[in-house]
Amino acid sequence: MTAQQISTRPQAQQARLSATRQPVAVGQSGHRFDDLRRWDASLQLGFAERDGVTRMRDMRHQGPLRVQRPFYPEGPTGACHLYLLHPPGGLVSGDALHIEAWVGKGAHTLLTTPAANKLYRADRNGVAWHQHTRLEVEDGGLLEWLPQETIAFDGSRGRQQIRIELSGNARCLGWELLALGRPASQLPFVSGGLEQHFEILRDGVPMWIERQPLDPTHRRFRGNWGQRGHSVQATLWAVGLEDGQATVEWLREQLEPQSCWAVTWRQDVLLLRYLGDSRQDAWQLLESAWTQLRPRLAGCEACVPRIWRT
Repeated sequence: MTAQQISTRPQAQQARLSATRQPVAVGQSGHRFDDLRRWDASLQLGFAERDGVTRMRDMRHQGPLRVQRPFYPEGPTGACHLYLLHPPGGLVSGDALHIEAWVGKGAHTLLTTPAANKLYRADRNGVAWHQHTRLEVEDGGLLEWLPQETIAFDGSRGRQQIRIELSGNARCLGWELLALGRPASQLPFVSGGLEQHFEILRDGVPMWIERQPLDPTHRRFRGNWGQRGHSVQATLWAVGLEDGQATVEWLREQLEPQSCWAVTWRQDVLLLRYLGDSRQDAWQLLESAWTQLRPRLAGCEACVPRIWRT
């Protein structure tokens, strides 16, 4: 390729884009107000083990995504705890968050958040938000992905994607808790639309792939074969257990019997599901299950992040 071809290619691409785009409204601040508006933020983290200690080796960020200083409440050779910070506190139309975390061989990392994540109502043009999370764990590594709950306001529109890539005998335990609307304020989730994508792969082979559209106007949202009109749902996953089916039976005995949750073992992935109307009940279920599962998966007792109690 010649230097002239390199220099003219961006101009040609821009010309084609300009020909297909329609005039858009632009505010005095220079922000767009069409479906191409994007306010990006990204965070890239890397963790490596050395002499029995897991350290944050890499940290790169752009936009309003930060981390607090790593700390070790379980001792220097225990898990490296890290809080992910998003100062705006939520996503609005046009926001695009990209989170990547890499856990090296023999490293043990626990990632959580200091508060709930809020998905605000879309603007008058219905511009969506996007959140992409990619987690990679090397052979012998362990990652705990334990964010606090996500609250979707009525009218929110967006897409959430979580992709977990495991190598060798890497282990991972995580959860996602989603609350739809704000029933306490008499503001149920009756408009808008969310789409969730979950993927777990080991050595490139899919273990769990799931796509979930949440449209409050669709009959699935009210049907007994779907959401059944419930406003809170949660999923916990655990990968790397030595005896998954026995763990399922044991977990059913340890947790309080309720009709709003179930646990299964498929393709070497333990999945615990909650479907109900109480954020508090869902959180307590997740935390209790994590407390029971952690010794079996990590070989150490659960150490509750201090931020959960503040």
